[in-house]
Formats: sequence, structure tokens, C-alpha cells
Amino acid sequence: MRIGLALGGGGARGIAHIQVLEAMDELGVRPDRIVGSSIGAIVGAGFAAGMQGHDIRAYMVDCFASKRLVLGRLWQTRPANFQDFFAEGGFRLGQLNAKRVVAAFLPHEVPITFEALKIPLGVMATDFYGRVECRIETGDIRSALAASAALPALFRPVRRDGQVLIDGGIFNPLPFDKLAGEVDRIVAIDVNGGPERDGDRLPTPLEAMMGASQLTMQAIIESKLKMSPPDILLRPPVSPYGVLDFLRIREILEETASFKEEAKQAIGRMIEAESHPQTGAETGLPVFRGNTKSQEPAD
Repeated sequence: MRIGLALGGGGARGIAHIQVLEAMDELGVRPDRIVGSSIGAIVGAGFAAGMQGHDIRAYMVDCFASKRLVLGRLWQTRPANFQDFFAEGGFRLGQLNAKRVVAAFLPHEVPITFEALKIPLGVMATDFYGRVECRIETGDIRSALAASAALPALFRPVRRDGQVLIDGGIFNPLPFDKLAGEVDRIVAIDVNGGPERDGDRLPTPLEAMMGASQLTMQAIIESKLKMSPPDILLRPPVSPYGVLDFLRIREILEETASFKEEAKQAIGRMIEAESHPQTGAETGLPVFRGNTKSQEPAD
């Protein structure tokens, strides 16, 4: 059985992807293909390179252990000189260079090119002027990951192969549809979340902008689910966390710890249903959606 893994975008919420990767490791399951948007593409690159879930966990915890360490890595991404600084646009909204940031935070296990990966990887980006989504799976990995994660409010667009690219989540925040026809079963992890407050105060401009983006992306995901859902849809409880809450990595991992077992059960049931078709028919599998509130077979 060929399994495809789709990892969605969501900034720091994507830390919860680690729980599903570890669940797959504990089951002895490796996907045959991976596709991801934004943080999902970055985490997926590590998994596709052969890293285990616990290795990715350890690396990310180390990266975001303190504000001092994060600022130190970001300082390394500054332009080398004023000529480079002004060539990149000088001071402006979205000043960070996504390619340099990705290079500073990406584990060394991730190779330079897609062709050197152990598992085929598709990275989703958005062609800004072409107004279409792009699936990148050949050539340089870092520029593809930078493009996929180039959220307009934070990063400047990325030029690659004659295209101007921005965040892959703009067009396809959970790209499970890109695995259709390529694998037998699809597991999708949605970490988009949504704005979550009691309504007693108005959101800040940044919160409103990020929240509006979440709402738009969730609408896209729900529309795709109605047309052709994946075999397993997993939604860890990440709404309380912001897109930039990477320094809360330990808290996110702790709060989503129980989700690993839910993911493990869902994937295990899918595999069992494939191995024993009669059992799968009785339980309503293989189409199965798991989340933190309920785990019921899809209609």
C-alpha cells in the first residue's frame, strides 16, 4: 500500500506535525510521497531526507530554545553589505529574506536538491504574477522551501526559475489533492487552526491580518474536503497558538502530546483495513477522519 502524506501550513502550529511523524515512526510506516505547504513543506523536507520524527523534534526544540538563539540565527541572515541591502529593497514591510532564513534554520540532513531526497517531496508555492499554484519537486530545495514559506507580511517574495513566488498556503494550504492518483491512501494533517479569543478585545492589526489569512485558508480547505477528502484527516488542537509562536515550542508539543496516540490509532486502523478488507468494510474504513474531538468513520 502506497501512502501519501500531506502537511499543511500554519506557521508555529506546524510544530504539531511532529506528533504525526512520530506516530508513523512508531508504526514502522514511511510515506511513499510527501507534499507540503509552508511549514508543512519544511517539516516534510526533513522527513523526506530520512530524519525520524524524534530527530526533527530535537532539532526544532534546539532551534527555538530561547529568544537569544533565534535572534542569533536571524542576525546571520542580514545582508552582507549595503549594496546587497538596497538591492533587496531596503527597509520595507516583509523585509526578511526567506531564502536566508530557511538556510539558517534548516537541518543539515536536508540535501541541496530534491533529487537527493529519500522520499519524493512536492513543495507548494504561489506564482504571484501567474496567479496559480506551483508544485516544485526538482532542483534546489532551499529556494523552493523559502518560496513556500514566504508569507507576504513577513518575507519578500522569492524569485525562482523566472517566477515571483510567495506562500504556498495562499492557493493550497493543505495540498492533499496533489497526491491523488499517485498513492493508494492519503493522510492529511491540517494545522491551519483559526482565530481563538473570547471577543472581549479587538485583535491587533497583525492578529487581524493573520486571522483573516487563516479564515481564508480554512475556507479553501473545507471546499476541497467536500470535493474529494483524504483517507485520513488529522487536526491537532493548535488554534490557541499564533503563527509566530515558535518560542512556545515546548508548550505546543506538550499540549498536542495526546494527539500522537490518536494519529497512531487512525493510521493503524487504515493499515489494518487495507490488510483485512472485510474488517475495513465493517468499520467504514478506509476513509477515516480523525481529530481531537472525535474519531468517526467518514460517510
